[in-house]
Formats: sequence, structure tokens, C-alpha cells
Amino acid sequence: MLRIAAAQINLTVGDLPGNARKILDCLKKARDESCDLVVFPELAVCGYPPEDLLHKKSFVRGNRKTLQQIARKTHGLTAVVGFVDTDAQGRLFNAAAVIRAGKVQTVHHKQELPNYGVFDEKRYFFSGKTKGLFRCQGVPLGVSICEDIWVDSCVCQKQAQAGCRLLINLSSSPYDMGKLEERERLLKKKARKTKTFICYVNLVGGQDELVFDGCSLVIDPRGRVIAHGKHFEEDFLVCDLPLGKARGVARAQTLASRGRLASQISVTERVYRALVLGTRDYLQKNGFQKALIGISGGIDSALVAAIAVDAIGSENVIGVSMPSRYSSRGTQTDAKRLARALGMALREIPIEGLYREYLRTLAPVFEGCRPDVTEENIQARIRGDLLMALSNKFGWLVLTTGNKSELAVGYCTLYGDMSGGFAVLKDVPKTLVYELAQWRNRAGPRVRIPASILKRAPSAELRPGQKDQDSLPGYAVLDALLKEYVEGHKSFAKMIKPKGRDADMVRKVIGLVDHSEYKRRQAPPGIKITPRAFGRDWRLPITNKYKEF
Repeated sequence: MLRIAAAQINLTVGDLPGNARKILDCLKKARDESCDLVVFPELAVCGYPPEDLLHKKSFVRGNRKTLQQIARKTHGLTAVVGFVDTDAQGRLFNAAAVIRAGKVQTVHHKQELPNYGVFDEKRYFFSGKTKGLFRCQGVPLGVSICEDIWVDSCVCQKQAQAGCRLLINLSSSPYDMGKLEERERLLKKKARKTKTFICYVNLVGGQDELVFDGCSLVIDPRGRVIAHGKHFEEDFLVCDLPLGKARGVARAQTLASRGRLASQISVTERVYRALVLGTRDYLQKNGFQKALIGISGGIDSALVAAIAVDAIGSENVIGVSMPSRYSSRGTQTDAKRLARALGMALREIPIEGLYREYLRTLAPVFEGCRPDVTEENIQARIRGDLLMALSNKFGWLVLTTGNKSELAVGYCTLYGDMSGGFAVLKDVPKTLVYELAQWRNRAGPRVRIPASILKRAPSAELRPGQKDQDSLPGYAVLDALLKEYVEGHKSFAKMIKPKGRDADMVRKVIGLVDHSEYKRRQAPPGIKITPRAFGRDWRLPITNKYKEF
């Protein structure tokens, strides 16, 4: 038996001392559990993704120095730790160090560098040529890094052919909807194909717009999961693997508690937990203690408030209601009911006086012009200014409340409701907003979001009787179109093929998405939960004359 540990930990980019402390704590835990081997995530020493910090030579040197400090503490066991390596020519490599007896014994360089979606590793790293082979207690093992195991003709296959009984994969794989099932299928297939055990250890935590879900796996040669790390939480998996001469044995003793498999947790719950973790880590890792939210009495601000309360506690979340002449009694009442249900503070700052003063000041310039969206946006910008004033005065981070559907088609106000430091729902379509709110109410311990908020037709309340559907298709229709165009890369011609679909409506939606890129570039960062989020996933030129139709 070889006793291994998978250290699924929450690290912070650039926090070399803090990351080292976490790694050293896990080394101690592994020794206490009499482990032979402990494995850490990809680039554990420096955090993932370090991006242009890699252009700083002092950062790279610091990460290598930190690795040496960690290595000196590895007496009595073997550890595999991700870090940034360099060669004599100064080239950088995404690397895994095998450390034992106080020294770095061998280093493996990542071979397959992802350069799609949120990944741009070819911007920084060179592809490695190392074989990734080492021994632990006399057992031949193979180590690979993240993308290495996703490629069919990969280093893992060669390691298995060389006699490795266990394939170790250090990963920092960000979450999106559907990723967990895809990952499990791939790793099970890889284990069956190579006839080896696989230990896959993943990062957990939020890093800017990315959330890492953890869900580390240990899989036997028959493709059966024998240990599973927790979703969106730190975990420490310990397993006894039969890696001696009896190759037919395919079960292992799991000493750690097992997390739930992907099939045992709903997609909605995963998304909610990703949003909570991403919000908590963005606030705490950037030094913010409290969050500030404009509470309108609508569904979006209600969901953001619930997520924030679950992330950092109700005592650290402040809501601000800013009613105008167009705010209904129902939404004002619901804002108060929501705050009571969540146990958060709510302050009320009416904007009518400020709005009248704006209109009076602009009256000479606007003379002869009919009221239009300009007057509507003034209200949103007043609210944005008030929130930012409170943020500046008290150091609270403003969480914006706009969702992906609105951001996609520009149904949002630049320097108004888009003002803030973090966009919790930036990648959450409106239809999913409702699903998440309903899930949160079912999850308990009590109903958090009043039923009246869930039932009310969406409205920005910037003019009398306004409804979102006055300007947009119904959200079920809109979200389906956006999924095809933004996430599915479908052309106009393919989008109008379904029978009965209105070509003019499709043309309008595509036009709104393309025209609104200048707004999205100025939006705050937000949590990625779909396969293609606005931001690093989506890089449409702002100055762009190409048309789909």
C-alpha cells in the first residue's frame, strides 16, 4: 500500500508566504497521517493564474526561493508541488517539483499549454519535454500538469507504458457549468485506458473572475471513483492505494470523508456555491470587510444580497434603497422585507430632490427636447454616484446587480447601475437568476427572498409603468438566443432556422450584443460560471463594422 494525500487548498496569487504556510500545514498533516506522498495543485507556490506577474523577474525568483524553503521541510515524505521554473536561457515553465528529504529531487515541465477561453499560457510559458517519472517507496509514478491529461496522445499514456502504477495530475481547472461531469468522464476514461490509478488534485477558491471548484479525484484502473474532494471547499483526501505487484487489485481504502460526486449535486446548487465562493474570496483577498448593494426590490438585487450574506455574513452587508418618483410601493416594501429576511442593514436615500435638481439644471440645454432614455439614465447615474460616495467614505465594496442578459444587450446604464467594484451576476442569465433565487429559498433554513419579488414582472422603474419586455424579448426567448450567439458561436443564418423564430427579433438581438461591447469593456469584473463569459472568453473588437446579416 502507498498512502497518498491530495491537498485541495485555497491559494492566493502572489501571496508567496501565505501559500507556503498552507503548503507547510498540509505537509504536517500528511506526516501526522503517516502519508508517503502528498500532492498539491498546479502553480501552488505562486497561485493560479499569475498572468503578467510572470514578467517580473523578482516574482519568479521569489517563487523559486519559496519552493526551496518548502523543500527543506519535506523530511519523512515525498511532496509534488506546482511552481514556476526557469532554465539557463531564462525561459519560463509551468512546473511540478518532486521534493523529498529536504531537496528538490526532480522537476517536470507542463507539455500541453492551453491557449483558449480564459487560458493564455503560451503568452508566458514554454512547452516542456520532461518525462515526469519518479519513484516513491519504490513504486514508479508519473506526474503531469492539468492540460497534459486532457490530450489523448499525452505524456500520461507514455508514463503508463513505462510502468507507472499511479498517474498524478496537478490542476488548476476553473469552474463552469458542465465542467464537473466532463472532467469526471475524461479521468475515468483515462484510468481505464492506461490501466492505472489516477490522483487528480484541483485548486479551490476565487481568483478575480475565476472560481476553482476543487472536486479532486482518486480513480482506480477500472474507472471507479474511490475518493472525491468537496465542492468549493478546502479538503484533504487520504487514500491507501494497492500499488504493489498484485496488479489485479483495484480498490483502495479511503481514510478521508468523501465529497459528493457531480451527479449528486444539482447544477443550480453548484452555480450558487460558485457565486458565494467567488464573492467571498474577491472581497476578502482584496481587503474588503463589507459589501454595499443598491436594493431596488427587484429579483437581481435580492439575489446578490442573498449571495453576499451567505458569503460574508449579514452583519457585513449594507443595502441602500434609493426610491424615485417612479418607484412603486410594492418594490419599496419588498426592499425592506428582503433586508429583514436576510438580517442585513438597509438605509434609505430618496433621490427625488437630486433628480429634480438635475432636470432643472439641464432644462435650458434640453429645451424643446422630449423626455427619453436620457432622463431614465440620469436616475441610474444618481444612484451609482450615491453608492460610490458611500464606498469612498466607508471603504465598502459596491456589488453591482446587473445580469448577463442585460449586459449582453446593453440594457444597463454606463456609470449608473454598472458602477461598482464587482459584478456578482455578470455571467448569470436572467432565467438562471430566478432558478438560483428559488433554489436558495428551498435550501433553507428559511425563505430568504420574498415570493412577491419572484412573481413581479422585471422592471427598471425609470418611467411610469415600465417593464423590461417593453424593450426586450421575453427573457426565456432572449436567453436562448444569447446562449446560441455568445456561447455557441452560431451565425444569424443558423439562429433563424428553428421554425417560427422571428428573423427580425434575432437580427435585433445580435445587433444589440455587437453594439454594446463598449459598455461591457467598462463593466467591473464578475464571476465566470458559463463556458463563455464576457471578458477574457469574449474579445469582440469595440470598433467593428462586421455584421452577421
